[in-house]
Amino acid sequence: MFNPSASGGYKSCNVSYELFVRSSSQEVDFALLKDGKLIELHKEEEDSKFSVGDVFIAKIRKTVPGLNAAFVNVGYEKDAFLHYHDLGPKVLSLLKFVKRVSTGKLRDFSLKNFPFEKEIDKHGGVNDALKNNQSILVQIVKEPISTKGPRISSELSIAGRYIVLVPFSDRVSISQKIETREEKERLKRLIRSIKPKGFGVIIRTVADGKKVAELDRDLQNLKDRWTAMCKKLRGAHHPSKVLSELNRGASILRDVFNDQFSAIHIDDETLYLQIKDYVQEIAPKQENIVKFYDSKVPIFEKFGIERQIKTSFGKTVSAAKGAYLVIEHTEALHVIDVNSGNRSNKSKTQEETALEVNLIAASEVARQLRLRDMGGIIVIDFIDMGRAENRKKLYNHLREEMRDDKAKHKILPPSKFGLIQITRQRVRPEVNIKTREENPNNGDSEEIEAPIVLVQKITEELEKLFKKDYKKITLNTHPFIAAFLTKGFPSVRTKWFMEHKKWVKIQPRDAYTYLEYHFLDKDGNKIK
Repeated sequence: MFNPSASGGYKSCNVSYELFVRSSSQEVDFALLKDGKLIELHKEEEDSKFSVGDVFIAKIRKTVPGLNAAFVNVGYEKDAFLHYHDLGPKVLSLLKFVKRVSTGKLRDFSLKNFPFEKEIDKHGGVNDALKNNQSILVQIVKEPISTKGPRISSELSIAGRYIVLVPFSDRVSISQKIETREEKERLKRLIRSIKPKGFGVIIRTVADGKKVAELDRDLQNLKDRWTAMCKKLRGAHHPSKVLSELNRGASILRDVFNDQFSAIHIDDETLYLQIKDYVQEIAPKQENIVKFYDSKVPIFEKFGIERQIKTSFGKTVSAAKGAYLVIEHTEALHVIDVNSGNRSNKSKTQEETALEVNLIAASEVARQLRLRDMGGIIVIDFIDMGRAENRKKLYNHLREEMRDDKAKHKILPPSKFGLIQITRQRVRPEVNIKTREENPNNGDSEEIEAPIVLVQKITEELEKLFKKDYKKITLNTHPFIAAFLTKGFPSVRTKWFMEHKKWVKIQPRDAYTYLEYHFLDKDGNKIK
């Protein structure tokens, strides 16, 4: 069953969260910062066909008893995989409901008078429940990754702000992160009093302390979404999407938004109005933290996010006090090596040094897993520590740092060799930002990190612009190139001024590749 962060938002004392939204014609980028440090990066593309949480009406292509699963055509080049254990116990009721609604025989979608079929045997076989060419509602639980098709489930759920609605169920369950027994009992009692017949409910962490009116409003909204989806089933093409997950901006806010958000900055007016309306709906008192960013300087550039992206996605990642991580990816797993770097040893013993570096590295590992959305098996090689209590400190610290991670994960205690193993749910392709580029030297195919080879070319082009009598030329270029042009005396820029009697304004741009630069005129327009 799809359950997007049943635990909901982030809880921590004296912590500030900010969300930055950058929009272009083809995609929208979302950067989540915790105390000024980038912890999540999401990209939503206009042509993205599959998002976790989307519901499709589809047909079963074929059942495969040997795998105890079926392949379902949801419109992707590879059929989606539906395992028997992902059918849900009420799949026979779902199939009956879909058939009756699709043919127009059932127009009441409330389920209160719908006769349920018996539950399937959890140890049964796929052919006991499904037939080839049968229509079925399925939900995306894992986006297409690499050469694999989407992973799907027919145990549907619709996530709201405070609750998750589960059709064809009667169960009320509650997030384990709500700590007090009294609050758990209060919420269960409230939900049972307003829950519609035929639907189960999962109560999310952010429901803690909420009044019945807020929970009921969320529930009504989810029922409306269910009804709208059911109306699309009659005469629908197979396959077709009948329920879309919220756009990425709204879904991120739904899952992470809380009182600790200090600002949401958006550089697109339409998106700004949408998100402002959404925040007004879920948290009216915080509507004023949504701000429209209107400036010629790109939003990720202005707030230093581009620089964080560039420095966070390489093979080597720096942490505090000289420590650094080396992150390697293989087909089967991810390996992270912890290094102490060249920091001077101010601690009394090697053991204390190892513990200090390991604690710093653990915090960065937790951040990297969320930032890159790394999934599967992750093995971390921490610096060896001889004392069991230090290994326990490290283990507890890593667990605490990963407590806010929405993806399901399990952390094993450190081995005697200093290895910690983590399994982390993978539902989307890993975020991968390219930090290396082609070597500009002719004939050399190796990729390199920092080529500073443009100065001569820039100078030649600038001389042509000077001859065309441009006024107030601005050069936008990568920070390394900008530093090379402006540092020292006489700097390259000073030499240009001495030769041509014209001053060039140089603006560093973190978003640019090392080989990218643009000249702008006095109005800020690019000079072709």
